[in-house]
Amino acid sequence: MRERIVRVVAGSFVLISITMAYFVNIYWLGLAAFVAINLIQSSFTHFCPLEKILDKAGVEPGGGKCGC
Repeated sequence: MRERIVRVVAGSFVLISITMAYFVNIYWLGLAAFVAINLIQSSFTHFCPLEKILDKAGVEPGGGKCGC
């Protein structure tokens, strides 16, 4: 379940960033860059701040199923 939440939040932030860059200011693309950098570093270090937040919220890790 946590993996799905992380993907939804990351994807939402990217879409929000692109929308805000189009309608408000191009500098909103910095948010998309931040999300991308965080996803890349978490693939190497296995540290994701959102997963730590979800741990404290009591969200159980998924059973390895994609759910697609």
